[in-house]
Amino acid sequence: MHEKQKKFKPPPQKFQPRGLSILYEDQDILVVDKISGLLTMGTEKIKEKTAYFLLTDYVRKGVQKSRNRIFIVHRLDRDTSGLLIFAKNEPAKLYLQNEWPNFQKKYCAVVHGALPQREGIISSYLAENSIHKMYSVSDPQKGKLAQTGYKVLKETNQYSLLEIELLTGRKNQIRAHFAEKGYPVAGDKIYGKKEKGSKRLALHAFSLTISHPHSKEIMTFEAKIPVYFASLLNSQQGV
Repeated sequence: MHEKQKKFKPPPQKFQPRGLSILYEDQDILVVDKISGLLTMGTEKIKEKTAYFLLTDYVRKGVQKSRNRIFIVHRLDRDTSGLLIFAKNEPAKLYLQNEWPNFQKKYCAVVHGALPQREGIISSYLAENSIHKMYSVSDPQKGKLAQTGYKVLKETNQYSLLEIELLTGRKNQIRAHFAEKGYPVAGDKIYGKKEKGSKRLALHAFSLTISHPHSKEIMTFEAKIPVYFASLLNSQQGV
């Protein structure tokens, strides 16, 4: 039997890293709710305004010489909000990454239009073009299998609110799949249509079920659906 992990009490909101809400923390994992617009990890141009940088500083408590660190397990697109899990040691990272395909990942999204079927699975082979945009190909040798499960939760004249289950983990999978079907995610400037006044991409990772790397306990984390999604659905004119 594995002993139960000691859960750390999250700090008050005013002491949490900007753009992140810490939902759960113990000796092995750190689970946060990321805002839209924040990178998961750095690029050549952006080093510090990332979830990885901010949380590294958080676990070091401002002590530069601290050996405390975090490890990236997975990523969210910059403009996607919601659940991110980081490991606090290498064994935890390796376990989570190895088991990642077996974990349940659910998103919610507001898309344009009304889907003909209330629920289903979109399946295709996704490839990446020269400008790093994903698209479906018919030849399995040229792309990777991508499967996206969905269920319609609510419809208005212009939008549909979907619960989405990521059955595979390809880059931009949700955005590419729904755009290709003619129902782009609202606010998607890459795969969708240009929209005036759009505040953000309406895609949010709201539920994640894992087995804990140490205790092997099944744990489900949830992040509240952004208020903006409801305001989009309630808007008669849209954005």
